Amino acid sequence: MPAKEIALALTRLSLANFRSYEAAELRVEAKPVVLAGANGTGKTNLLEAISLLSPGRGLRGAKLSEIQRKAPEPLEGSLWAVSATLSRPDGQWEIGTGLVPTAPEARERRVLHLNGAPADSADIAELLPVLWLTPAMDRLFLEGASGRRRFLDRLVFGLDAAHARNVVRYERAQRDRLRVLTEGPRDAAWLDGLEETMAAEGAAVTQARALAIEKLNGELATRGSVGAFPCAHLSLDDGCNGIGPDAMKLQAALASSRVRDGEAGRTTVGPHLADLLVRHTGKRADARDCSTGEQKALLISIVLANAWLQRRKNDGVAPLLLLDEIAAHLDVKRRAALFEEIVSLSAQAWMTGTDMSLFEPLGPHASRFSVVSGKFVRAD
Repeated sequence: MPAKEIALALTRLSLANFRSYEAAELRVEAKPVVLAGANGTGKTNLLEAISLLSPGRGLRGAKLSEIQRKAPEPLEGSLWAVSATLSRPDGQWEIGTGLVPTAPEARERRVLHLNGAPADSADIAELLPVLWLTPAMDRLFLEGASGRRRFLDRLVFGLDAAHARNVVRYERAQRDRLRVLTEGPRDAAWLDGLEETMAAEGAAVTQARALAIEKLNGELATRGSVGAFPCAHLSLDDGCNGIGPDAMKLQAALASSRVRDGEAGRTTVGPHLADLLVRHTGKRADARDCSTGEQKALLISIVLANAWLQRRKNDGVAPLLLLDEIAAHLDVKRRAALFEEIVSLSAQAWMTGTDMSLFEPLGPHASRFSVVSGKFVRAD
């Protein structure tokens, strides 16, 4: 595995009152990072902190208040925060996020900062593309559509810089419309405006998803089944009854569903209901019907294909990879193939596991740390 220079990497990560961490800082080189330690030492918490530097609710999808360190009690007014130094070809960037104080009756809120100034999720998504795989995602193909939809949007973020902003705008207008329908008054002009916004942003969201799937299918087909990971084929159920990226038709569908949505207390049409469908091409079977090992291999195949697409799109800059307990359930062949591809990608992958020896094939290409009682001990 010839070493290649990594263009995008976190070189510093600091946490305060985050899950199990009262305060912690880790400084690393621009290379893959291995975090090994017993269960419960905070390895996944660290990956979650990194994931919250990107759009969305992180790799656990947790409520903001759940992230706050619980015991022992943090100092009054000390809310959780994460900050990092990002190294890119265009320079170094300081990124931060954290919970901010609000009135007792107000919704919890977090902010993003870029070089000390307020930033939105789309700004960060463009600078720091992140992909992740966690053990909880092993059931992605067996559970509800929401997890697959979040997984798909994570893939799209790195291919379309506007996607994160479009999703946020759509969801905000969706919440406001539903509030008007359920709480009133049902002002027609107000609803018209909200539905116009939902239709425009929703059509853009659907189009971005469809285009990303088309690109991924092309990349997956090119990769084929020659390597250690199977070829997948993706398709999209747009959640819009087949309307697709047609803003006028979506707006009309929203307008005609006002009574139904008000009575149901939910929005019954729109890209927030979309689903990602995946097939194992070699077996000609839906992913949900494959074995657990095959499902995991399909997920890895899709993530790697997306990482290569992003790398080519961004002039050799591969996304950050967060791979939680990634090696434990892979056989020797697939484990070695994954590590080799990470090095070939020139990606900074943050990998966790309980057994440091599983990562030996990475040799000198990775920095290794043992995690003990919330502290990081270099183990290279």
